[in-house]
Amino acid sequence: MSRWRNNQRGFSLLEILIAFSILAVSLGILLKIFSTGITTAQVADNYTMAAQIANNLMAKTGVETPLKISEELGIENNFYHWRVRVNPQTFASPELDLRALPVELFKVNVLVWWGDDDKTDDRVLELNTMKLAAKSE
Repeated sequence: MSRWRNNQRGFSLLEILIAFSILAVSLGILLKIFSTGITTAQVADNYTMAAQIANNLMAKTGVETPLKISEELGIENNFYHWRVRVNPQTFASPELDLRALPVELFKVNVLVWWGDDDKTDDRVLELNTMKLAAKSE
């Protein structure tokens, strides 16, 4: 009669189930991390593009378009909406007679907004600056 040996080799069914459970949870966490990273990269890309659009609009104002009271609206790439507002800015100085100066001060406001759909709030990027222009008389 042969003796039955108790030192078997291999894994039990319970050990395999626990290993697969740990693997499934770990993969789920890793996939969530990667998808969050991709989403973050897309948001950063959108902000970079909006900053470039706003910077270009700011640079054009006063060079390609004259500095005067105005408001322009537009769209870039069918995704980024923009608005450029130019308003006169008052500056008070007791030591300086501003009427004698040959320049006027304008506030330039550039607003760029975008959003994926109607369900989410639009993301907004705003730039402001002051620019001088020759007085128009």
